[in-house]
Amino acid sequence: MAARASPRSKMALGRPRPAAAERGGGAGGGRGVLAAGRGPGARGHARLGGQGCGGRGDPDRPRERFTVFSVLPAMDRKQEQAEKARPCGLLKPTASLGKILGRIQLHQEALPHLPVPPLQQTLDRYLLTLQPILSQEELNHTQELVAEFRKPGGVGERLQKGLERRAKKTENWLSDWWLKTAYLEYRLPVVVHSSPGVVLPKQDFLDRQGQLRFAAKLIEGILDFKSMIDNETLPVEYMGGKPLCMNQYYQILSSCRIPGPKRDSIVNYAKGNKQSRHITVVHNFQFFELDVYNSDGSPLTAEQLFIQLEKIWNTSLQTNKEPIGILTTNHRNSWAKAYNNLLKDKTNKESVRAIEKSICTVCLDAPMPRVSEDIYNSRVAAQMLHGGGSRWNSGNRWFDKTLQFIIAEDGSCGLVYEHAPSEGPPIVALLDHVVEFTKKPEKARSPTVPLPMPKKLRFNITPEIKNDIENAKQNLNIMVEDLDIKVMVFHHFGKGFPKSEKISPDAFIQLALQLAYYRMYGHACATYESASLRMFRLGRTDTIRSTSVDSLKFVQSMDSPDKSDQEKADLLRRATKAHREYTDMAIRGNAIDRHLLGLKLQAIEDLVSMPELFMDTAYAVAMHFNLSTSQVPAKTDCVMCFGPVVPDGYGICYNPMEEHINFAISAFNSCADTNAARMAHYLEKALLDMRILLQAAPKSKL
Repeated sequence: MAARASPRSKMALGRPRPAAAERGGGAGGGRGVLAAGRGPGARGHARLGGQGCGGRGDPDRPRERFTVFSVLPAMDRKQEQAEKARPCGLLKPTASLGKILGRIQLHQEALPHLPVPPLQQTLDRYLLTLQPILSQEELNHTQELVAEFRKPGGVGERLQKGLERRAKKTENWLSDWWLKTAYLEYRLPVVVHSSPGVVLPKQDFLDRQGQLRFAAKLIEGILDFKSMIDNETLPVEYMGGKPLCMNQYYQILSSCRIPGPKRDSIVNYAKGNKQSRHITVVHNFQFFELDVYNSDGSPLTAEQLFIQLEKIWNTSLQTNKEPIGILTTNHRNSWAKAYNNLLKDKTNKESVRAIEKSICTVCLDAPMPRVSEDIYNSRVAAQMLHGGGSRWNSGNRWFDKTLQFIIAEDGSCGLVYEHAPSEGPPIVALLDHVVEFTKKPEKARSPTVPLPMPKKLRFNITPEIKNDIENAKQNLNIMVEDLDIKVMVFHHFGKGFPKSEKISPDAFIQLALQLAYYRMYGHACATYESASLRMFRLGRTDTIRSTSVDSLKFVQSMDSPDKSDQEKADLLRRATKAHREYTDMAIRGNAIDRHLLGLKLQAIEDLVSMPELFMDTAYAVAMHFNLSTSQVPAKTDCVMCFGPVVPDGYGICYNPMEEHINFAISAFNSCADTNAARMAHYLEKALLDMRILLQAAPKSKL
């Protein structure tokens, strides 16, 4: 397979909202596991294993978001030759990789297994990460609990041995646990709380014709990317010369989440004899099955797709249809009941199955309400995340579908994706490919054969289903009103400036976030940034804890008259270096969050009483991520966005371009202490002040 130095790697684009398992409030995307409601008890511990409702304040449910870093050059020739020379006969196929055949399977099986970090190392690092966010009294108490947990022959060692046994028996000791706790057992709606959106640059069309032509070209681009997946010609990505797990690329098309009463599941129709041949198109809340392949197996051209989309448009002009898709926005337990009710009818069941089996969904949206240019991108971000509410485009979605591309008549466009199958990098790789593809000139038009009418998916709406829809509408509209989102394009400089100072752009931006938060609130907070574990087989993410002893020293010094500019600049450089070191540790499987989660889940599996360490207030504080962040680099000038993972927190995603940085900042209006626009203002000031500081102070030898 071709080697590719992935533009998105170290950071996982795992929605850094801690997901279900760690969701200190866990925001759904990989970026949580404790379940606490949003009410007064939201910060308390919650029960695991699908008991209770997985609330936003779940200290164990980190939603993965997407932080990604630029990848180092691809393997050299010797490494590539070694890769090719691996003896095929020694590699045994495994059940969970059954869908991935041939070269990809050989590649996957050659990847190392995720290590279980040493127990004492994790406990030492845990205490270190607590220092900037706890009082001395709280820290003293936690030190006693850690001392008890780490005793020779004690509970910590027993749980560690259990994890090590699990690691020997499985392909990845974490992946199944993570999928269940971070996503499938998370009970809050996927909308806002879990599924990230992406805002693409505004297109220059302003009418239906332009909308449909762009949609046709975009679908053609998706099918072009799909052919690389199907033919296994997708280049393997590398980071620091090491190959990355490519499994997530094989999970994002033709897959869908299915609601369950305590735990959801995922279906994938990408492989097998009956591979998906159609996409779902939604217009005016009406769903259509559009076959995108000719009888000879060749994909439809953009011209053919345009003709088919026009047929769909012209047969779905009524605007009074029930928004059946809005059911997918509800709390997962409520949606599971409504789903079972919906599928009692044979016609409904066939229609739902057609959506679930489709390659992806394309949503042809009505134009958004006109707004001033300065808030336009923020409004588009909200449209991508939730559709604007029941009066606008929220019914024009099926939020359980892994990939939904959204194209509005006014030129606004983007996507929303269900987080369980994948972190951000594969999504962004697909998006970059599709955006480039849409810029290619049309191929010479060949004579078109008449194509069958796309199939309209019918739904029989009983009074009970109508009631479920009304209930989902009310709950969604409350969420829509509660989401405070701000897209900011920072124009003063991009990643080029920190690079010129020999500082990691990601570390520089993370430190600016620490400074902005400290200036706003007068203290540091637990901060989540997701790091990719794709160096390991079936790797997902771990947490980069951006709040450190060094970051706190820097932010405290920044506005202090007692420190010289040189001292402040030295502290800034030291803090960025510490962030870089934590990142490198995380991507090598040595961070603390997933290890602590594993120990906790091992205790539950062993049916032993929960160790005091995990019942400690400090653990809840450590998992309450007021800043849930993710770097999502893309070639396209876009930005990803997601909701906060705790009621009093922020969700912050950024795409550092060469000369500017795109930020999406979210908060909840129901929290009086948070405000997305105010955070954007303080973040801009922090970035500018840090540049002034570095320009004023010559580099010293750290």
